[in-house]
Amino acid sequence: MKILYLETSSKNCSVAISEGDKLLCVCEEVSENYKQSESLHTFVEWALEGAEISLNDLDAVCLGKGPGSYTGLRIGAASAKGFCYGLKIPLVAVNSMESMIEPFLGQNYDCIITLVDARRMEVYTAVYDGKTGYETFSTEAKILDETSFQEFKDKKVLFVGDGASKAQDILDLPNAEFKADVYPSAKYLVRKALEKAEKEDFEDIAYFEPFYLKDFHGVKKSQS
Repeated sequence: MKILYLETSSKNCSVAISEGDKLLCVCEEVSENYKQSESLHTFVEWALEGAEISLNDLDAVCLGKGPGSYTGLRIGAASAKGFCYGLKIPLVAVNSMESMIEPFLGQNYDCIITLVDARRMEVYTAVYDGKTGYETFSTEAKILDETSFQEFKDKKVLFVGDGASKAQDILDLPNAEFKADVYPSAKYLVRKALEKAEKEDFEDIAYFEPFYLKDFHGVKKSQS
């Protein structure tokens, strides 16, 4: 299978293409200004050129479904649906946090905890087994304080994600490591996408919605 991967849930606008389990091309950029609307389709074009294939060669699209930036997720989902409708190919959706742990599996951590910065002291988080990647605590929104994650104080823990820096400032976990420069990436969606595709675990394109985790709250404009 040739699969196009889109990951737009964070500051990293990321596109990849694989054939089987071989990664053919990756185009991504981390930007504080969230450049998904500007960059996503350009990155898709570049990735196709780099992989030396056309859109019509694709067998499926995989989307990092969140949680994360509401706007980023909307852009990614709309694009993924558009490609799937136009090309008549299936959509695979993977929790974006699973791509964050992929590079660190099997590195002697008891568990890997993802921390995606929300607002103030809030993070989106999940806990994964450090060897298998199995999700041991489901994805949730959590307010960080000094008592957070104390149940892991005797374990070797790796915190990853842009929320890790504020966790490091307040958590007293002597065996923990923190990596804040980790963002969801399309190139690390491959393994989970292939597992789902093999089981034909596809999304209903018409009804699919990203994993927002929380309702979106916009800023209400004042009446003049």
